[in-house]
Amino acid sequence: MTWQRIWGTVQPGHQVASGKAPNTQYAAGTIALQLPFFRALGLDLTPFFQGTLNVTIRPCTYVMHCPAYTFRQVQWTTQHPPEDFSFSSCYVIFQELRYRGMVYYPHPETKKTHFQDRSTLEILAPLIAGITYGERLELALNPAEIAINGVFPRS
Repeated sequence: MTWQRIWGTVQPGHQVASGKAPNTQYAAGTIALQLPFFRALGLDLTPFFQGTLNVTIRPCTYVMHCPAYTFRQVQWTTQHPPEDFSFSSCYVIFQELRYRGMVYYPHPETKKTHFQDRSTLEILAPLIAGITYGERLELALNPAEIAINGVFPRS
């Protein structure tokens, strides 16, 4: 398979996935709470940091059209109705090192709050040393699972 590569910039997220948001009702973080449910459904995400790396690919947008995994009606909390989630394998390339990851896509139509725009990919990856907000990195995405629309920034 040929991976589709695109540049992006790390940006702050809502910090709910990692549990670092002030006054969050999910002190452990939503990812930590969701992991057992995804594992029971056949996807082990324990090798990854329990938070998301938010990468904007603006001015491009993306559509997850045929993800590797889709889990419907996951009741991972009693705080709101069940949600749908999709995942697609990816690589994060930062400072010439390549890290295996997954695009994490909580379906907006089933999500209660904390939405991302269509230019921001949420990535589950191992903890990457030295990465900070504003850093440029490259993503390698599976074009059979995710379509990228727009101009491809190269620098």
